[in-house]
Amino acid sequence: MIEPHFPILTCLILLPLLGCVPFWFMKTSRAIRWWAFVLSLAEMMPGLYLLRFEMGTADFQFVESVPWVTDWGLQYLLGVDGISLFMVALTLLIFPFCVICSWTSIKGRVKEFHVSLFILVSALIGVFSALDLVLFYLFWEAVLIPTYLLIALWGGNGRDQAALKFILYTLAGSALLLVAIIAFRVEGGSYAIPTLMSRSFSFRFQQWMFVIMALAFAVKVPLFPFHSWMPGAYGEAPVAGSIILSAVMAKMGAYGFLRLGLPLTPDAAQYFAPLLIAMSICSILYGGLLAFAQSDLKKIIAYSSLGHMGFVVLGIFLFNLNGVQGALIQMFNHGITTGSLFAVAGFLYSRSGSHNLSRTLGLGKFVPVFMGFWGFFVFAGFAFPGTNNFVGEFLILAGAFERNLWIGALAVPGALLAAAYMLRPTQKMAWGEPATATGWRDMIPREWVSLVPMALLVLYLGLAPTLFLKVINPSLKHMIGALESRGAMTLMVDKNILRTSNNRVPFDGNAGGGGHP
Repeated sequence: MIEPHFPILTCLILLPLLGCVPFWFMKTSRAIRWWAFVLSLAEMMPGLYLLRFEMGTADFQFVESVPWVTDWGLQYLLGVDGISLFMVALTLLIFPFCVICSWTSIKGRVKEFHVSLFILVSALIGVFSALDLVLFYLFWEAVLIPTYLLIALWGGNGRDQAALKFILYTLAGSALLLVAIIAFRVEGGSYAIPTLMSRSFSFRFQQWMFVIMALAFAVKVPLFPFHSWMPGAYGEAPVAGSIILSAVMAKMGAYGFLRLGLPLTPDAAQYFAPLLIAMSICSILYGGLLAFAQSDLKKIIAYSSLGHMGFVVLGIFLFNLNGVQGALIQMFNHGITTGSLFAVAGFLYSRSGSHNLSRTLGLGKFVPVFMGFWGFFVFAGFAFPGTNNFVGEFLILAGAFERNLWIGALAVPGALLAAAYMLRPTQKMAWGEPATATGWRDMIPREWVSLVPMALLVLYLGLAPTLFLKVINPSLKHMIGALESRGAMTLMVDKNILRTSNNRVPFDGNAGGGGHP
């Protein structure tokens, strides 16, 4: 395990917060935007230290452990493994992307907008690196406040209702998560996630805890039928809010399943897996059908996210290496692709003043480069071979057929629907009867700077995913190995007693993505 002297994770969490201070001394919006952009790039510099991540081990690395409230057993405990490393990297990547995409779209309260964005990024990095349950919960809750402000203050015409719905749903899920955290402390004697991984809890306790956590995580993903807050929040949020909601925040729920649900309640996770798989397939098909029926670009992308995140949760609960590999890869790739699509939709809005397809017809003739980027990300969105989403979706489908023929057969129509709901608007936008595009300016330098790196990532991750797999495989193999050993048991619940056909294998710190820091 690597324990660097330099607290890199704390630095990544604190830098955006400290960067908010100079905002209060800046008088012009131009100065605020440039400082936000410079700081978002500066945030990526210490992130390069994460390249020292040691591949080939499932241990937590870059661990920081400081006693916090010793009487309660709380620690300031941070660390990353192969599961969380790329989630931190995704947050760092999306940060400057959001700043650039908001350069001209935010007209009022520019200072407050960037402060909210900076606080949100800090909290997201904390969620993906916290190894103490209370610390995890504090960061989890801290995400809600700036997100609510982004929607309520800088959103569209329906922002009030969208923000209220978002906060009510997510607060309900957070309250349930708090109950689970307290129960783990009482039953397991610790708040430290690696320590709890070494505990063996009763089947009944696992059942209750998994149901409680699954409700909290399903709301955040979101997963059908807990998704009704999503269209409003994604559609009414400003472009940066839509990007960070879909690209990063949606991954918090899936990450919660991987970090807490499977390692801490492995028996219950397997017991409820058929239900989660059914909900995932419903999300895939329902999201695809709703996306196909929309005429608003942001809602098309929003409902496509429902389908894509359904694939992610499906991969997690297949309990085989292909499925979980595909889920984690898809979490990262979906962030890149969907974030880029929301950015392009935002650039279109700056020209047309509307997200409706009727105002964006025939763009191929007037802004061909712009439509080229849109088409490229659309192809990536429905997992065209050679693009990043293809890798994750292929692995998930391979894992689905490996698990059960019918699961794979039910998931395949979701992939076909993705092509339908993404190509239908693209065809109209490129070759439809021109509407208001006459005189539009094609790509400007700021838009090139934001979209070209994303396009290159789409190609790199689609054609050469080997490095990604090398980083994530050790943690995933340990986790799947532990789950398979549990799965070898015949679970027979008789009078609330778990009877097994072979010896119980503890889910310890060396099996399931982590060792003791």
